[in-house]
Amino acid sequence: MEYTKAWLPLEKQVERLVARGLEIDDEGRAVDLLRSVGYYRLTGYLYPFLRSEERVEDGRTRRRVLSSYLPGTALHHAECIIDFDRRLRMLVMEGAERLEVALRMRTGYVLGEASAFAHEDPACFTEAFTAPRTDSRDPRASPHVLWLQRVKEVRDKSDELFVEHFREKYDGRMPIWALTELLEMGQLSRVYRGMLQPDAEKIASAFGAPTKKIMTSWLASLNYVRNVAAHHARLFNRKLQNAPSRPAVGKVPLLDHLSAPDSPKRDFGTYNALAVIAYLLMHVDTDSSWAHSLVELLHDFPTSHALSVRSIGAPDGWEGLPLWQM
Repeated sequence: MEYTKAWLPLEKQVERLVARGLEIDDEGRAVDLLRSVGYYRLTGYLYPFLRSEERVEDGRTRRRVLSSYLPGTALHHAECIIDFDRRLRMLVMEGAERLEVALRMRTGYVLGEASAFAHEDPACFTEAFTAPRTDSRDPRASPHVLWLQRVKEVRDKSDELFVEHFREKYDGRMPIWALTELLEMGQLSRVYRGMLQPDAEKIASAFGAPTKKIMTSWLASLNYVRNVAAHHARLFNRKLQNAPSRPAVGKVPLLDHLSAPDSPKRDFGTYNALAVIAYLLMHVDTDSSWAHSLVELLHDFPTSHALSVRSIGAPDGWEGLPLWQM
């Protein structure tokens, strides 16, 4: 289907929002907001405020989202949730930074015990990580080789003084405990997935994770929400594409509530990733006030006729849970 909708000036965009049922008292303020964030970002935040209807199709009840807004939906609802989401993204970035730095250190420390250049040695990784892809339809180098190529690109582009030192004195070859200082969460997550079980479990234990499998999932989820936040995308009610795995009840008591059958959004809600970040930070930064800052932010959630803190997946009574009391 060919796209045929015409370009609209900001004032006409305001008229369209009003026609859809959005209450706007100050058109100039609405124009300013549209100028700041754009029509599609604004309407993305207003999506939970859309009316919907149920209808039966093939014996199944389905909900269809309509194009008009619920009665009482006003521009200030969008302004409040946009501001909340901005503050949430900043907090996620802070937590991700602390965990990324800690993971750099721990990865270099554990792999470095085998040798300074353990990251280059296939014997230090699983066969799944080091074996080339032999599918005739899509033959590729091993994940290990691809990871090394990407890390080399990062190293070669770096302008860090310590990297220049290794260029001048050692032809650019760097030991793992120095190289990890250049790596981002995604690169660290990938190499962790490829590590041998004993080494991976040492790192998992340092972060309070019960198994390599759980830690691998948590790192992938952390990388996902970090990237969402870094690219200024909507985070508060996002359905996580990389949801963190929930440990079996009793394995990590502070996170047992994530498995409760009445948890909103279950394991796909943003709250689950926030809970995992708070738990991990307890083990790597005992002086961190991150969890306290998150509690304060969630208390400021802009509750309305369409949204509550449950919209991010937080369970009822979340603030009384041991995770947020420690």
